[in-house]
Amino acid sequence: MSKIHEHWTSRLGFIMATAGSAIGLGSLWRFPYVAGENGGGAFVLLYLFFTFIIGLPVFIGELVLGRYSQKSALLTYYELSNNSPNWKGLGWLNVFSCLLILSYYSVVAGWCLSYVVMSLNKFYVGLDAEAIKQVFNTLYTSPGINLFWFGLFLLINMGIVFSGVRKGIEHWSKILMPALFVSLMALFCYALTLPGFSKAVAFTFVPDFTKLNASSVLNALGMAFFSLSVGLGIIVTYGSYMNKKDNIPYNGTLIAFMTVLVSLISALTIFPIVFSFGFPPEAGPGLVFQTLPVLFAKLPASILLSTLFFSLLFFAALTSTISLLETIVANMLDLFEMKRETATIIATILTFVVGIPSALSGSDILFPTWKAIYGKNFFDTVNYLTASWFMPFGGLLVTLFLGWRLNKEIPLQEFGLGTKTQYLAKPWFFMLRWVVPVAVGIIIIQETGLFNFAHLFKK
Repeated sequence: MSKIHEHWTSRLGFIMATAGSAIGLGSLWRFPYVAGENGGGAFVLLYLFFTFIIGLPVFIGELVLGRYSQKSALLTYYELSNNSPNWKGLGWLNVFSCLLILSYYSVVAGWCLSYVVMSLNKFYVGLDAEAIKQVFNTLYTSPGINLFWFGLFLLINMGIVFSGVRKGIEHWSKILMPALFVSLMALFCYALTLPGFSKAVAFTFVPDFTKLNASSVLNALGMAFFSLSVGLGIIVTYGSYMNKKDNIPYNGTLIAFMTVLVSLISALTIFPIVFSFGFPPEAGPGLVFQTLPVLFAKLPASILLSTLFFSLLFFAALTSTISLLETIVANMLDLFEMKRETATIIATILTFVVGIPSALSGSDILFPTWKAIYGKNFFDTVNYLTASWFMPFGGLLVTLFLGWRLNKEIPLQEFGLGTKTQYLAKPWFFMLRWVVPVAVGIIIIQETGLFNFAHLFKK
């Protein structure tokens, strides 16, 4: 029998830790460049729709599963399915997805650490906007530097997860998330004064559906799942640390709103710089690292602002990656009943090995022909596969498990504990059982090319 996990000491600790997992680099780094690559407003509209109509019901469902089972994702699906090896496979998919995301996500976090040191050295002094932009390209193609910061960041994660849920994850989340939000709001206020702000607002909120295609729709769904951390077992794991008195639907909705708000503020902080200085909004993963330093170079106290922002971007990444590492560790603890310290060390070493190709993607030292064969380098391939395929597919399986495999009385009763809105349980379960799997299934089928649903709407 596996032991019961620790529990959060407070509702605030749970919200900060779970919001930290959801917000992190998903909102600050990934959302702006994915929105830029997919045409802006129409993509944002789809992202908002998918977040609240599809992502939120799944998010709440994973919390329900975790709190009810009080176990890691892998054992949750296995034991609640009467020890079915098929549903245990969903738990393994969660673990594998977390491992892949953590491996490349930590490379990005390593860039944040590098930019902290670069900011202290005032790397942008004497450089024009284009030269500042090129600094990131130099970093991206430097194999030794990428491996160094990648490895250092993983060691920091290991130290926090070592300390457990309360003293490690919850403690640091309550410090880092408020600081991140204050810093982002300060930068947003400055972005309001830039000449490109009005164009950024139009790009972000005025939809142009001619720029959408099937892949854009799938990317929007993947972004909604990515920003809420669903389909990975993270929310099941964090849900297992909840108390029965906690209000799941209220807390889940609050975290979803926080995630969306930070994503939009982040876009409205970055895109004004993009348009003010003539950068392409579809610049890709390097967008944040190429645009914000241009702004900092023009501000008074630039060394302070630049160092502060990239430090907080690093901390935001940390709140996300510790949730990924904790999910892997929690599953190892339940499966093998080893010590937390041992599981954390093994998971960290494994992540480093898996992440080496992503860290070296810019230099082409390893797998130099990868892009020619697969159309993207290794880093972009893992990024795309996990966000656009593994997470939506994992989320789809979660809804099928909750809606069709599990006794429906279990999620309905667990939803109602700690809340005065029990009347929402049946509408939520209807969405989870019928609307979400059908919508996600249609999007996945459309992307695979098995059937083109767009033809149904043509005259």
